[in-house]
Amino acid sequence: MRLAERDEELRAFTEVLDASLRGTGGAVVIRGGIGCGKTELLTALKSRAADAGFLLLSAVGSWPERRSPGAVLGQLLAHEPEMAACRPVVGEVVRSAAAAPEAGTPFGERPLGSATAAALHGLCTEVTSTAARVPVLLCVDDVQFADPLSMHWILHLLRVLRSARIVLVLTDCTLSRQAHPQLHSELLCQPNYLGMNVPRLTRDGVVELLGRALGDTLARELGGQCHAVSGGNPILVRALAEDHRRAAAVLDRPRDRLVVGEAFADTVLSCLHRGRPVLLRVAQALALFDEKAADPGRLARALDEDATVVARGIHALETAGLFDGGRPRHPLARKVVLESLGAGERHALHGRLAAVLYEDGMAATQVAEHVIQGEATASTWTVPVLREAAERYLLANRAVDAHACLDAALRACDDDAERVVLRALVASTAWVINPSMSARHLGELAVALRAGRLPDQHALKLAKYLLWHGRFEEATHAIERMVARGHDADPAAGGELRATRELLSATYPGLVAALRPGPDDAADPRIRGAASLSHVLAHGPDDRAVADAEAALRTLRLSGDTQEWLMCAVAALSFADRPESAAIWCDHWLAEARARHVPLWEAEFSSLRAGIALRQGDPLSARRFARIALERVPAESWGVCLGGPVANLVQAAVDTGDLDAAAEYLEIPVTEGVFNTRFGLYLLHARGRYHLAAGHPYAALDDFTTCGNQMRRWGFDHPTAVPWRSEAARAYVAVGDQPCAQALAREELEMAGPGLSRARGVALCALAAVGPAAARVGLLTEAVENLQPTGDRVRLAGALADLARAHVEAGRSERALPALEMAMRLADETGIAASFGGLGEQARRIAALRTTSGRPAAAVAMLSGSERRVAALAARGCTNREISERLTITASTVEQHLTRIFRKLGVRSRQELPAESVLDS
Repeated sequence: MRLAERDEELRAFTEVLDASLRGTGGAVVIRGGIGCGKTELLTALKSRAADAGFLLLSAVGSWPERRSPGAVLGQLLAHEPEMAACRPVVGEVVRSAAAAPEAGTPFGERPLGSATAAALHGLCTEVTSTAARVPVLLCVDDVQFADPLSMHWILHLLRVLRSARIVLVLTDCTLSRQAHPQLHSELLCQPNYLGMNVPRLTRDGVVELLGRALGDTLARELGGQCHAVSGGNPILVRALAEDHRRAAAVLDRPRDRLVVGEAFADTVLSCLHRGRPVLLRVAQALALFDEKAADPGRLARALDEDATVVARGIHALETAGLFDGGRPRHPLARKVVLESLGAGERHALHGRLAAVLYEDGMAATQVAEHVIQGEATASTWTVPVLREAAERYLLANRAVDAHACLDAALRACDDDAERVVLRALVASTAWVINPSMSARHLGELAVALRAGRLPDQHALKLAKYLLWHGRFEEATHAIERMVARGHDADPAAGGELRATRELLSATYPGLVAALRPGPDDAADPRIRGAASLSHVLAHGPDDRAVADAEAALRTLRLSGDTQEWLMCAVAALSFADRPESAAIWCDHWLAEARARHVPLWEAEFSSLRAGIALRQGDPLSARRFARIALERVPAESWGVCLGGPVANLVQAAVDTGDLDAAAEYLEIPVTEGVFNTRFGLYLLHARGRYHLAAGHPYAALDDFTTCGNQMRRWGFDHPTAVPWRSEAARAYVAVGDQPCAQALAREELEMAGPGLSRARGVALCALAAVGPAAARVGLLTEAVENLQPTGDRVRLAGALADLARAHVEAGRSERALPALEMAMRLADETGIAASFGGLGEQARRIAALRTTSGRPAAAVAMLSGSERRVAALAARGCTNREISERLTITASTVEQHLTRIFRKLGVRSRQELPAESVLDS
């Protein structure tokens, strides 16, 4: 078989053979990295020599036999029939050398005894005598592992080589310096000496070699990838070809990308085991260190080896193409090298690397990485380094790494006071990754708090964690203890306490009392953000709350000390009928949470964004965001705040008419503690809506009234957050209690106030549904006016559909069609068409009636802007005086406009005017 990119070497060797046949012996040394094709080239040379009539004598050196006297010599001379006379001499020499005091001594350190030297000379004479009859080729593969006795014989042979028909071929792996300097100096004295350096294959050579296994077309496609992974090492190229063949056989078709699999991994490990043991240890240390241009001196200290040996080992790995720039060329190569270390060996090496890096003053993060993976260390520097690394990781938004550092520091620390602080820090970092991870630390931290050993800044965070996990008594005790302690001498601690209490009172209003406004509250954007939410929940939207929320959002930056307050400010905007602004801010913080890789922040902002999407009338997006929230942090880790994402999922499913999905979401287990949070209000409302839609009005009433009682008790009883009265009113109608239904609907309408708002629009829709039929058109028309600017397309679609039905019931079908068409368009846009079943058929019937009436809708386009405004108010039922007051024009002008409007539209009375929505369009 033709070797890839080895033609020059074969040509040069042929010249050496030819010279030997003419009576001038020669020596050839083939050098190269592990697996780079030295043995393969040697095999090709043997084949050429055999074809030329040479007698072949071969041996292979090996690391385990490097101290066994005559191991190579015996292979060369003891088994070839032509050399039968040498066997007894070889046996005697080997026995004599094994019994000598210098047995096992490395080559060159002690001279041979005279008897042994004479015997070796005699063996050389026997070989030269044989060469007189037939040319001889002696081959020693991996001569660097040849035993001392055999090396002495080879030196004897070299001295008579130039006048004999003998060619000596040696392969020497570049694992370190030249294996035997004395041998190589002797080789250089030979007139017919040839040194061959076998390089790794080029990309073209890889393609050529691959082509023999996979075909030329596939080889050209995969050549670049294969060269990058193998480094041009022929044995690795063949292993990759084998992996590719296996994968193609499994798939029953060729793969268009390189497969790096088991054959490659096994071959990498085999290459490392073929060298000296130190080579494997160097490779293991490099894989563990996993850094570009690793310092040989540091590795040598960690391995307790000579720095020169380690440097040569690194060079050998690079020369073989196994490593590139101090790192394995492929992740699988690193994996298999690390797996060759036992668990104990790996831990010990990590520990030694950590100590070396610390001694050299390397970055805390570099040291910490190895401390965490290594054996437990009692060094005085361990805990401070781990704490410094954790701080740096937190600044770099690497919470998982910070947690690992602090957890390791906690295990290594033996100071009780410092352990309390470390445990608090571990709980804090665990919290933002997954709140459940922090739960195991809360008990000991609570004990430390009661004993007065927990610093104040950690006590406040502990209260938040305890509340989240439903440990309300311990949490309230922690807060009361902090309040009782007082912070007059420490304004910063006092401000932190006020900000935290304001936050908790907005989320756990039944457990943490709201603060009375303080003189410095306006200066703390966190207090303004949380207070704005509490104000909107208690009193409804107003400009001051919106201004406070926006000020907080503009001032604060996302961090562990601000994230929850930012969420309060965004929620305040959402409940204050600023859903677009809330969505923009929430998207901003959500993107930053993702970029900073903090799972809890991403989950909480995703859940908040789902709630905003619901208020925008976008249930499909709401469902998507709520699912993301439960993907980033699983349901079991949400604690008592699980009501938020579950309520959003249920509301979205009910809005889209997917009651099966809503029922499935309600199967997610929630603790009773959920209903001690404002998120519990959202869940009660969502569950009640599901029961009402599913035809269970009594169950719905139970949820709505429970929600209402809780809201009244907490002082958060404004319909802007949870319009429980309007929903309860619909449930009362379903059970036949019209008076209660109307009373609740009127009460909610009064609480919503006179201005345009989403809450007022929802209340008007409810009152229209439970009130007398004669008032429905007016109520629903006003509801549409309120819902249009607030952006809730689902509620607006419902109001328009109800308005269309009210027009039909009032005998004005022509006015119903525009409202119905708009409702259908919104239903399609928002994905709620399934919950509006029958609207399409109703629209077709109304359109048929309108067509037979003969009034062309296009006539509306003939009206001027002023005429449209007058016509719209007249269609709503306003008198001429009311129209003149609304538009600030005289009653006479109104009459003139109406005369022209009737003429252009071809109608004779106000009752025949088109619907207001058509005139407004």
